[in-house]
Amino acid sequence: MHTDAPKGFFKRLVDNDIAWSFIHSPAAIIAATITLVCVLATMLAPWLAPFDPFDATQISLWDGKLPPSWIEGGQSQYLLGTDNQGRDMLSTILYGGRLSIIVGLAAVCLGMVLGVMLGVISGYFGGAVDALIMRIADVQLTIPGILLAILINGIGRTLLPLEMREDFAIYVVIFAIGLTDWPQFARVTRGATLVESQKEYVQAARVIGLPRWLIIVRHILPNVMRPVLVIATIGLALAIISEATLSFLGQGIPATTPSLGTLIRVGNEYLFSGLWWITFFPAAALVVLVFAVNLLGDWMRDALNPKLR
Repeated sequence: MHTDAPKGFFKRLVDNDIAWSFIHSPAAIIAATITLVCVLATMLAPWLAPFDPFDATQISLWDGKLPPSWIEGGQSQYLLGTDNQGRDMLSTILYGGRLSIIVGLAAVCLGMVLGVMLGVISGYFGGAVDALIMRIADVQLTIPGILLAILINGIGRTLLPLEMREDFAIYVVIFAIGLTDWPQFARVTRGATLVESQKEYVQAARVIGLPRWLIIVRHILPNVMRPVLVIATIGLALAIISEATLSFLGQGIPATTPSLGTLIRVGNEYLFSGLWWITFFPAAALVVLVFAVNLLGDWMRDALNPKLR
């Protein structure tokens, strides 16, 4: 009996529509593999990185601006060269990628929780509550996301004491990007809630006298999460780009803390001096990561859409 259990589990997994779609989609497999490699490499940066960019004893200004090891003047211990501070580029990309992914995930989670909560409330209760929430979402959607994130980030930094601004910069960026993203989650969740709330099982739950909060948690939420997961996957790529954009503009992560955006900004100052590697390698890492996550989101959108199966 115990030996058949794993076989039964894997058989159900393979027979599942989503698993079948993933197995038969080369693009999804490649995107998932690249995403997994990027996430694991960045999360294991303390063990994989040749140097620690936060350790001053491992940084030498005499080794600053060295080219990649295969170019004349490069050194073998710095595979991708060094930046203006003498930090190993490969190490800073691994640590910076980890920070960018963490900020992106946290911002998406914040936007998803806020948007799903407001969307379900709006769709289930309707009336004035629905009108108020949706009008706020409509107004916010008329403002370009990056401009709104800059505004929220600026207000958040202004409210903090001067000595706390650098320490809390990451949290302010997460808050700014998360508040920018919630309307998309709210609108999709509201539409799904309007459909689910009219179905027979929800009507039956109302008839037997279940509390509204229990109906929402037990019956509505589990059935509106499919489109939310698709938006969250695509939103992760957008959140990573938003963090990189804010940092590139000097409104995000401080330059002393490496993220992909700060590395690109620092390298851009030396781009016309011929030090192309300081910008190129972080930018290439950002492009690969965002492209893979977007491909994965496109596959999830098709796989979770029953009309396409």
